[in-house]
Amino acid sequence: MNILILGSGGREHAFAWKFKQSKLCEKLYVSPGNAGTISLAENIILNGFEEIGNFCINNSIGLVIVGPEEPLVNGIVDYFYNTETLKQIPIVGPTKAGALLEGSKEFSKGFMEQYHIPTAKAFKANKHNKNEALEYIKTMDLPIVVKADGLAAGKGVVICKSYKEAETELIDMLDHAKFGEAGNKVLLEEFLDGIELSVFVLTDGKHYHILPTAKDYKRIGDGDTGPNTGGMGAVSPVTFADAVFMQKVEEQIVKSSIAGLLNEGIDYKGFLFVGIMNVNGNPYVIEYNCRMGDPETEVVLPRLENDLVELMLATHHQKLQEHTIIERSGFCTTVVLTSGGYPGNYDKEKTITGLQNVVNAIPFHAGTSIKNETLQTSGGRVIAVSAFGNDLTDALAKSYKAAAAIEFEGKYYRKDIGQDLMLVQ
Repeated sequence: MNILILGSGGREHAFAWKFKQSKLCEKLYVSPGNAGTISLAENIILNGFEEIGNFCINNSIGLVIVGPEEPLVNGIVDYFYNTETLKQIPIVGPTKAGALLEGSKEFSKGFMEQYHIPTAKAFKANKHNKNEALEYIKTMDLPIVVKADGLAAGKGVVICKSYKEAETELIDMLDHAKFGEAGNKVLLEEFLDGIELSVFVLTDGKHYHILPTAKDYKRIGDGDTGPNTGGMGAVSPVTFADAVFMQKVEEQIVKSSIAGLLNEGIDYKGFLFVGIMNVNGNPYVIEYNCRMGDPETEVVLPRLENDLVELMLATHHQKLQEHTIIERSGFCTTVVLTSGGYPGNYDKEKTITGLQNVVNAIPFHAGTSIKNETLQTSGGRVIAVSAFGNDLTDALAKSYKAAAAIEFEGKYYRKDIGQDLMLVQ
């Protein structure tokens, strides 16, 4: 069948890489794609839901995968469901109502509270109750987590170490539009002290499977310092997420989340990404995302031995219970190479060399393009270098060797991906 992937990052390159391994995949398209997807698929530019829909009809698309959150939050799945000529095309992703779990922190917090899903206590702030929110800050323990309600490209969360900093962040978001409309509402959350992991659930709305666990690294600097980014690296599996812990995750979080969506009448067919904090062996939900994470996808999909096209079709047809998830043993790690200055201002169109020297690793392109037959940087996160290993040390050594082989002006990457997990193996 012909398949269309929507998106342009490392996540979408990883999807393309995995789909090409399926016997069911004939022609593969990625919109808009990047320099890495060119070797696997045809990159195309599609603007707006109508243009995407027309392309699907004209090119006999049999499966659509939505990589990033924005089209889902804006209702692309609803558009397909409600358009007569498109409703029979399998599209993997939640409806607009389901995507609110990521699109609105306030909605997701209310959902967790209603269905008794363990999460941090929070105060819902907006311009109308700003003074009450400023008073509430004074009652909280430090540090304080300040979250923009809407989509902010993974950067709308600030951990404040002082009351003054929390007050300033709240005012900056509400009054000065620090994150645009995403900050029209703000959550003030208690800080959960623990270690994070990402749990990915594939659900057809009734049945579900938990995919390989992963841990990503959000801060720009070694030792989790500096501002948040879209993600600087990832590891799978997560060493501390043993059978006992994952049983708690499934019973207290996954089952309750799927049951809650069903109870709300929300049609959710796709990936549910649950950001979890392990607090003294107990799981708490930090956030939901309505799609796969990036760069976690670049370590989760390589460890998934199933035919991914088969799983996607089973998701659409509500037949996930007929499949069993098969995980590759060992570890997969990825290290993200970024443009100098990221996540702030950074230069583009820097020539990339050295990919021919990468061995025992998979370079998943994110912010890359080809100009005048030259591979160049085009984004903040440029390439995620994934590698397998029998153990964590082995996998990381291969990822870092590949990271060192790739060159472009201003290249930066963290040197401590996975080191925290070495301490809790």
